[in-house]
Amino acid sequence: MKQHPTIAIYSGEIPSTTFIERLIKGLSNSGSRVLLFGLIKQKTSYGKQVRVYGNKNTKVSKLWVLFSYSCLLLLFKHSQKKRLDAILKEANTNTFYTKVKCYQVLWHQPDIFHVQWAKGIADWLWVKAFGIKLVLSLRGAHINYSPIADQALAATYRDCFPKVDGFHAVSKAIAKESLKYHSRDDKIQVIYSGLDLDTLVFQRKESISKDGLKILSVGRAHWKKGYRYALDAMTVLKEIGVDFQYTIIGVKHDEALLYQRHEAGLNDCVTFLDTLSFEEVKAQIASADVLLLPSIEEGIANVVLEAMALGTLVISTDCGGMNEVVTNNESGFLVPIRDVAAMVDSLMNVYKMPIDTYQSITKKARKVVEDHHTDEQMISSFVNLYNNLERLN
Repeated sequence: MKQHPTIAIYSGEIPSTTFIERLIKGLSNSGSRVLLFGLIKQKTSYGKQVRVYGNKNTKVSKLWVLFSYSCLLLLFKHSQKKRLDAILKEANTNTFYTKVKCYQVLWHQPDIFHVQWAKGIADWLWVKAFGIKLVLSLRGAHINYSPIADQALAATYRDCFPKVDGFHAVSKAIAKESLKYHSRDDKIQVIYSGLDLDTLVFQRKESISKDGLKILSVGRAHWKKGYRYALDAMTVLKEIGVDFQYTIIGVKHDEALLYQRHEAGLNDCVTFLDTLSFEEVKAQIASADVLLLPSIEEGIANVVLEAMALGTLVISTDCGGMNEVVTNNESGFLVPIRDVAAMVDSLMNVYKMPIDTYQSITKKARKVVEDHHTDEQMISSFVNLYNNLERLN
């Protein structure tokens, strides 16, 4: 076994999500050689252990990649190219863009190819024919509801998952859900998201905001985020005379939410913001009294971990893997999904809460993050996952 196997990370885009970027940085710092494949959205600087191979979203770039890698493979890996072409043709995926993606991977031939999004798994089963170990991340929507809404996708999962060498699950709940599609429990490793706690400084609140309870939610406008139920809860708070300000980051132009806010008469106490930078989001979380996660479905929401690290009390629905992070009445509050009355009760609990109780809860929340959600723990777990696969050779 190599001391450090070469790991390919594929998410489709470079740069990618905060989690994936942390994974790339952590693996390179651990000594692993990391290869990135995908659509290059912008030039990004990584460490010397990271190599970026991809193409820009232009026809010229794609043609150049296809031409150059076709030549390399014809000259030095002719038999392997011929074999890959046959596999792609049999799968009816022998298209221009498929070759652009796949020829790069075949030429550089990493030890492990880690696919970040389950919906794309069928495109990469071919790597196993060339001795490359295939790893798949199991997360959120791709497992929780996409295959329920799309039976063709569910069938693809049932066909592909048994062929995957190893799985990374973002929560125990996601791991369990994936078993419906024939993943194997002995191949799944639950690895929680890690945070750089040096950049998330705990702030001990001395009082609840004097200008009313400051409530914050963060996330894109999507039905699974449950914002309609959060706005219903705000309507109740206003009716009973609670002084509050509720802000949702990431939904500024959503027509359905704008209409609901208007109809409920919440324009004076509910604010919708556009997406913000990570530093701006951190500042908003730190100044809030409550981070509210009203979601219908989640894996484990990073924004909740960030709030717990920063010292802001969390109220979350008991969806996905959130109960693996938040212990009700200890490190935050859990409410049933779609339960507006329970959401209101928890918000009222915080509204009336003595500051020493608030401080006790947020201190326990910070300890949860320190014990289970550091960057170091996450990267160590991934290295262990990859090394275990290499030992199977």
